[in-house]
Order: sequence, then C-alpha cells, then structure tokens
Amino acid sequence: MQPWLQNVGNINTPKSLFIQVMIFSFSCISNLADNSFVRYISTIFKDFLINMLRTGPNPKHIAFIMDGNRRFSKRNHMKLADGHSKGAEVLFEVLTTAYQLDISHVTVYAFSIENFNRPQDEVDTLFGLLRDKLAILADNETSFAQVNHVKIKIIGNRSYIPDDILSQLEEIERKTNKPDSHKVLNVCFPYTSRDDITEAMRKVVSSLVSSDLQRQDLNEDVLQHQMYMDPNTPQLDILIRTSGHTRLSDFMLWQCTANCDIEFVETLWPEFGFFQFFQILVKWGWSKTALAGWNTGRAKVYVYELPPAPPLVSVIGR
Repeated sequence: MQPWLQNVGNINTPKSLFIQVMIFSFSCISNLADNSFVRYISTIFKDFLINMLRTGPNPKHIAFIMDGNRRFSKRNHMKLADGHSKGAEVLFEVLTTAYQLDISHVTVYAFSIENFNRPQDEVDTLFGLLRDKLAILADNETSFAQVNHVKIKIIGNRSYIPDDILSQLEEIERKTNKPDSHKVLNVCFPYTSRDDITEAMRKVVSSLVSSDLQRQDLNEDVLQHQMYMDPNTPQLDILIRTSGHTRLSDFMLWQCTANCDIEFVETLWPEFGFFQFFQILVKWGWSKTALAGWNTGRAKVYVYELPPAPPLVSVIGR
C-alpha cells in the first residue's frame, strides 16, 4: 500500500475505507488475464471510479513530464519510434480521463530544447511523430480534439521548429481554436523554463527601452504576460513525472508554486495507466478536502502594533 493511502486509512471514515477497497479491486482486475470479459468488467469498473472522482474536488490544470519512452523501447526490444508511439497512445488515454473529469487544462513536455543534443535521426522521429499525432487529434470533425472541444496550443520557442512542420502545427492550432473549445492541451515544444523566462525578460526590457513600460509598473504579472503560456491559464495544480527520476528538467519552474503538488512516479511513461493516474487524483482531492477551512496563511503584523522594546540593561551595571 502506498504511504499516503495509509494516511488516508488513519482517518476513520467510511469514504477512506471505500477508496482503498476500490483502488485494490481495480488493481486486481488490471492484473488479470487479457480477455474480452475481463476488459468488459474493467471498463465498467473504470467508469464507476471516474464517476466517483467526478464528485470532486478535481484539479483544473495538470502537467506531465512524459519520461521513459527510450528505456521502455530498450527494455522491450522495440524500435525507438515504436516506443514513442506507445507513449503517444498513453497520452490519448490520459487526456480522455482528464477531460471526462473536467480537468480543463493539460500541459505536456513534448520536446525540450536540450533534446536537440540527441542524435539527429531521433530528433527527426520526434518531430514527425508529434506532427502526425497532433494531426490525428484534430484532423476532422470526428477527431478527439473536435469531439471533446479541445484547443491545442504549441508552447515554446518556435524559432527552433522547421518551417514546414511549424506551418502544419499552426494549422492544427487554427483548426482547434473555436469558440466552444473550453478545454486546452498545451504542448510544450520545444521548451525549457530558462528559455521561457529569458525570452520574456527580453520583451520586458525592450518595452522599458522604448518607454512602453515604466519601471514603477514592472512586476511579476508583467513578466508572466510575456511568457509563452497564456496568462489566463489556471494555476498549475499537479505536476507528474514518470520513470522514477526526481527532477523537473527545466519544465514549468515558474508555474510550480507552493500550491502545486509534484508527483514522481516510478512507472515508465508508456506503462503509465489509469490506476496510477487515479491514485494521484484521489490523493490530491483528499488533501484539498482534509485541509479545507484551515487557515495556512500568516497573520499580518504591523510594526506599529509591536510592543515597545525593553529598556537597555548592561550586564556590568553601567
């Protein structure tokens, strides 16, 4: 049992016990032999768990560092492209669950600027795979993005993207940018937080030099409005990294505030499934419910309200 589930169990409520039973049961079903009857039962049980999660609370913005495709390919003696394709399939499944729960914003780390240091054939594979999978998401009126009213946004430094691929990605953005697109998929490609902040600072400095911005008006909001991501994006609630590495790899450092839960999962991304996602969402929802009403902020203390200092006394009597 996960340590946090032990903590949930320590709260003597029927709901906490029920959640533990549901997680254990789904885990058992998921490990059974692969046949049509088991898949049917698993689907029914999964729908039941999703309906339970719908009672809330649920996050509004989740981000993923989808790590482990290369190790998965090597472990299973697969071509690297096949490992990345499997990772894309997992992303579709995660997006389906997220949007069923009205998680309005999902952000994924699709390609780091640092990945340009990888072999060129792998870089080309990743570029082509991203373009093709996003095209499938938004290709026609029956595609995933159109049916689920998802707006796809490319977040990152577009100057690194070849013109032919960039034009196709921008066409995908245009197709999904509709008035009824109330859900968002942010695809960070190519991206690093340092590059994001650096480019934002350049724009701010340019505005200061041209006198479009005054020094006294400079604050965090001004900088955030110059970043790649839409400033109206909800605050990041959960950042999930798979594959067991416990680092952020220069991803959304600005957005990882004190209220953001960071989850490091041992599972490789192509093996990340509903069960792991469900546990993280239950943990997040329980923590928000358990801490509801707690005043975690510090009381304001003004200097003029402090008591007067005691009289100065010398230890040698002078």
